[in-house]
Amino acid sequence: MRVVSLLPGATEVVAVLGALESLVGVTHECDHPAAVASCARVTGTTVDVHADADAVDAQVRAIAAEGRPLFTLDEARIRALRPDVILTQALCDVCAVSESDVRALAARMDPAPRLVTCAATSLDGVFADVMAIGGALGRASAADAWVTAARARMRVVHETLKAARAPRPRVAVIEWGAPLYAAGHWVPEMVARAGGVDVLATAGSHSVEIDLASIRAADPEVILFAPCGYDLPRAVAEGERLLADPAWAWARERRCLALDANAFVSRPGPRLIDGVELLARCFTPSLFTPPDGAQARALTPALS
Repeated sequence: MRVVSLLPGATEVVAVLGALESLVGVTHECDHPAAVASCARVTGTTVDVHADADAVDAQVRAIAAEGRPLFTLDEARIRALRPDVILTQALCDVCAVSESDVRALAARMDPAPRLVTCAATSLDGVFADVMAIGGALGRASAADAWVTAARARMRVVHETLKAARAPRPRVAVIEWGAPLYAAGHWVPEMVARAGGVDVLATAGSHSVEIDLASIRAADPEVILFAPCGYDLPRAVAEGERLLADPAWAWARERRCLALDANAFVSRPGPRLIDGVELLARCFTPSLFTPPDGAQARALTPALS
């Protein structure tokens, strides 16, 4: 079995199913687990992802307006890898190679590889994607075992909160800083399972652009800065940049944290379960111990 993964979350699924030896090609963004560093890179991007949030947004809008792709596929390299299975996605053309481009490429290959499309907008959707990938890779039993264990981990969080009758803080999750976006899809569900109440977004719905006045009016007790695709240092820098703006002065007395969004929030994959546990530690550290400083960091004196 030879597998090309065109989605970082799917790459992580392959890893937890114990099938890394089958993985021959990955995206330019795949960075976990460390073993994927030896895999061929078969995608690229036309966006300068290291630019400031407003500059990235401007680039994406300009490229989309011109009808150009945000991502490139190295067709010659993919052909040379001779994949039996290609893992792709149908959720967000801004986040990864579009499914239509992948289907067109597969149709030009002989023999055509099997396509497995991930399209999760919820945690149950992530579990379904894990099962689909497991079936395609001959790892159905491993997939079922992982899903069972993941559900058990979330149940422990729920039972701990229930037994303690823990209060449910009002939570705002900021997915992008310029313009401001509230995190949607699976994130509001993660907040709920971790013991909070998302005051900005609806579980399963798309992330939405929002103005600062609306965030303030929602009266969050906890504000999480988790920009899509950012690691912890970048998330800290973005959160500090926003909080330094006088318009955010009201938020400085709230509980504000930056998260390693790339690892625990943004990717629809196995580490979202780690993310639920991380959020629980952020919301109720007296029950779950404080969050690991390598995963989340407080941004205001109110949390020190």
